Amino acid sequence: MIGLDRHLRRHFDWMLTGLVLLVAVIGLVNLYSATRHVPQHGLFSTQVVWMVIGAGIFGATALIDYRNWTRVAWILLLLGIVAVAGVHFIGISVKGSRRWLGLGGLRVQPSEFMKLAVILAIARLVHERDALSLFSRVSRVVAIFGAVLLIAWQPDLGTATLVGLIVATVALVAARRLWPVLVGGGVLAAGAPLLWWYVLHDYQKLRILTFLDPASDPSGAGWHSRQSIFAVGSGRLFGKRWLHGTQNQLNFLPEQWTDFPFSVWAEEWGFAGASLLVLAYAALVFWIVHIARQARDRFGATLCVGVAAMLFWHVFVNIAMVTGLAPVVGITLPLVSYGRSSLVTFCIALGLVASVSLRRFAR
Repeated sequence: MIGLDRHLRRHFDWMLTGLVLLVAVIGLVNLYSATRHVPQHGLFSTQVVWMVIGAGIFGATALIDYRNWTRVAWILLLLGIVAVAGVHFIGISVKGSRRWLGLGGLRVQPSEFMKLAVILAIARLVHERDALSLFSRVSRVVAIFGAVLLIAWQPDLGTATLVGLIVATVALVAARRLWPVLVGGGVLAAGAPLLWWYVLHDYQKLRILTFLDPASDPSGAGWHSRQSIFAVGSGRLFGKRWLHGTQNQLNFLPEQWTDFPFSVWAEEWGFAGASLLVLAYAALVFWIVHIARQARDRFGATLCVGVAAMLFWHVFVNIAMVTGLAPVVGITLPLVSYGRSSLVTFCIALGLVASVSLRRFAR
């Protein structure tokens, strides 16, 4: 126990922990402002409680040897597929979307945890690919893509797209040959018309069409995007000050505590504050990549690359969405958006990275 305690103090990744804490504190400061004048003000206290729980989950995950997850990676993917499929039959519908399962008094979004399951499955596939037959490798790849398609079928196109981007990023980094990745990308691109005609719902098509022409429905489907752009732009250099953002405080911004927290932050803290948040995320992503380069095995390295990709694409898509550079697809901003499933998912993911970092010097 004494030796373990000394090892923890000596090798625990305080840089990773500090960056996570910085983003989490910004998230709480922003959430208080975002929910101050709305009936959902209780969301702030709920988020504080789950932040504390998340900190415990982060620490506990960091203490568990990440290599133990290789044994259950495919089991977790299978359980995730079952859970996402179960949403279609016993899921809870919220605002027309059926994406949650009810567990007692809690709502759990299985597709959030599917991101972790996919990352763990890819990491194990890369780790043991030399020992697998061609059939085994292909069947595992099919299972991973099947999970992505199942999420899209919910329908949750935003999460499905994000998981697809994670898979593509890890494939590009881990692939020994580029042509299989390019062939896979070509097949998906060729299937885009089928996605439009047979998978996307009318409201999803409307979001894409409104993104291409925001002025076509400014008070309807284009309302979210236009109000978000107004909020970001009105912050100018140093913002309107905390709790004084008019788009936020007067409730022009819809769902500002989940989908549009960056708009709240940019309006109240300006370009300077927005740059600070983006730099904090960038530092966190680069530090995770640094840990991946030092990992002692391919499983740990691929795991870190997957988490870095998940964090990067979440931030990129969310900011692009709220600044009018991408359609509104409901992707959260990590550790800043309100949401228990998203928060717990990122705490586990970052705890896994901390576990890889903690054991990179082990013999």
